Amino acid sequence: MANLGKSLPEAVTSIPGPKSRRLMKLREENCPAGLSHGCPVFIDRGEGAMFQDIDGNVFLDFAGGLGVLNLGYSNPEVIETVKEQTEKYFHAMINTVQYESYIRLAEKLNSIVPGNFPKKTFFINSGGEADENAIKIARRYTGRSEVVVFTGAFHGRTNMTMAMTSKVKPYKYGFGPLASGFHRAEFPYIYRRPAAVPGENAMEYFLEKLNSFFLETVSMDEVAAIIIEPVIGEGGFVAAPIEYVRELRRICDEHGIVLVADEVQTGFCRTGRMFATEYWAEEGIYPDIVTSAKSIAAGLPLSAVTGKAEIMDAVQAGGIGGTYGGNPLAAVAALKVIEIMERDDYAAKALNIERVTRKKVAKMAKKYRIIGDFRSLGAMMAIEFVRDRVTKEPADAETKAIIKECNRNGLIVLDAGIRGNVIRLLMPLCITYEQLNAGLDIIENSVEKISSELEGEKEETA
Repeated sequence: MANLGKSLPEAVTSIPGPKSRRLMKLREENCPAGLSHGCPVFIDRGEGAMFQDIDGNVFLDFAGGLGVLNLGYSNPEVIETVKEQTEKYFHAMINTVQYESYIRLAEKLNSIVPGNFPKKTFFINSGGEADENAIKIARRYTGRSEVVVFTGAFHGRTNMTMAMTSKVKPYKYGFGPLASGFHRAEFPYIYRRPAAVPGENAMEYFLEKLNSFFLETVSMDEVAAIIIEPVIGEGGFVAAPIEYVRELRRICDEHGIVLVADEVQTGFCRTGRMFATEYWAEEGIYPDIVTSAKSIAAGLPLSAVTGKAEIMDAVQAGGIGGTYGGNPLAAVAALKVIEIMERDDYAAKALNIERVTRKKVAKMAKKYRIIGDFRSLGAMMAIEFVRDRVTKEPADAETKAIIKECNRNGLIVLDAGIRGNVIRLLMPLCITYEQLNAGLDIIENSVEKISSELEGEKEETA
């Protein structure tokens, strides 16, 4: 298809098509069952927010590679930059042979990550590696062992980051014993507050829970780090209220604790800022360490740990690093990604996407009672589905059905939340308004169909 990046969803076969079905069978025979999958179609090529599968069907992607494709599929400037690098060399390990792109990228991140203090950065490969290294550094700097994490959190699948991650199934189930020293506080999920707590008292309730946590669970004087996502991802796309972040900063300052912001999914313009912690900075609040990954290199494996220079320098030589961390191909790609995002104001694109989507979903919520909540920070957006708006009973089966209906109509979406009743929206930020509205229409049609079926079941049982 010519100009795939400007196209709209189009089905030319059943979904999945015959070629995808054959490859799915091959996958089942050769790949472990624990490697999950969403829509069972195989991509042939992608441009912008669109991709074409091997059967010729065209899909609109509202999952964006789980937040990796903020710049979209196959950005031509990034492609050209990486091509130029491949003609020079693929790999040089920074611990043995130096190369400029690693240093330039560290310099760039030190300048754009929020924080009015000297910073230093090093690179590894994945978000999980970044979070694990942030904890290693905090422990080394403070000489303490304990770490505070939160309900709803996702930080990775390594042994340490599984312990940090909240959701048991599928991420931790059967993999114990996990790393020790982690203590879980309750994240301020305002929508899911106890029914007896009115909205105007919600923040007071969660702050009291936090204070009780430190009295009952772990002493502040033993804590090396508090790590929090500015917007919890797998937990349902819930933003941490600034009042809560302010209290965390106060606790860290008073007790010598390192505050770590996991920006693996929120970084690189997703939330309407280059980093979500810029919203904190507007209130004079800064994390000590920021981890980032996903969209940093447009799909090439790369993650970063950026923090206060004195904290980062606490680690002995050789204590951090890795064979492929900050590899030259990913480093030059990341430099180009940041250049494009700053030049073309991708943060503004995220805010415009949020504006259009919020208006559309508000209209949907008036028509379909299955929609319990819509929340967003920039273009990191989620719709939470419930069977009853008063009890907030999770509509998990219905959410799965809505996702399948969207897939059948050419839209890729994924669920989120520990209850499985949230649809996350992570469309590439280069999406056109025509594509955005087409995708939102597919969601509405799918919600209408499943909501009608739910209402029909209620009438039958009445």
